[in-house]
Amino acid sequence: MKALTDSTASSAVQDAVRIRAHGQSIRRLGHWTTDRRFDVRASRGSVVLDLRSPRIEPGDVEIALDVDRSMVKLLLPEDAVVDHDEVRRVGRCGFVDWSGAPAPGGRVVRITGEMRRSELRVNRGGVAIVSAMLTGEYLADLQWAFRANHVSSLADVQTAYREGHWTTVDDPGRRS
Repeated sequence: MKALTDSTASSAVQDAVRIRAHGQSIRRLGHWTTDRRFDVRASRGSVVLDLRSPRIEPGDVEIALDVDRSMVKLLLPEDAVVDHDEVRRVGRCGFVDWSGAPAPGGRVVRITGEMRRSELRVNRGGVAIVSAMLTGEYLADLQWAFRANHVSSLADVQTAYREGHWTTVDDPGRRS
């Protein structure tokens, strides 16, 4: 693999979506981006990135980490392949990937950088959907959908589900 020069590496980081969580919790859920490059920095915080959206451009997703005593959770499609071999781990660090089985043709998520006493969690498929559903952002979207779509009862939600929708909210993890 070709080594990156300092100018190439710095321009790659400049083109990336910057996420900073210093002493706080940051969640980016749903269709929040179309980019494939992310620069995540956190200290004593947590970051949740939902990368299941079909609006994300085709190709590999690159995530550069610089986290200290933090947790980063990635919500990915069922068939995503996570390559975390280039992550430098300092101290006690964890990598949790219990859900799903990566498919040979799935989107590759390459993670680089450094973790210091931190944890990287991967949720795929149904576990990722449930994880996203258990947030205030999802409930706010659901309330908006009820108002905007004039949904008035549980029967309307059941009908939407039978028609192939997860809910009345457009869930990025749901495939038609």
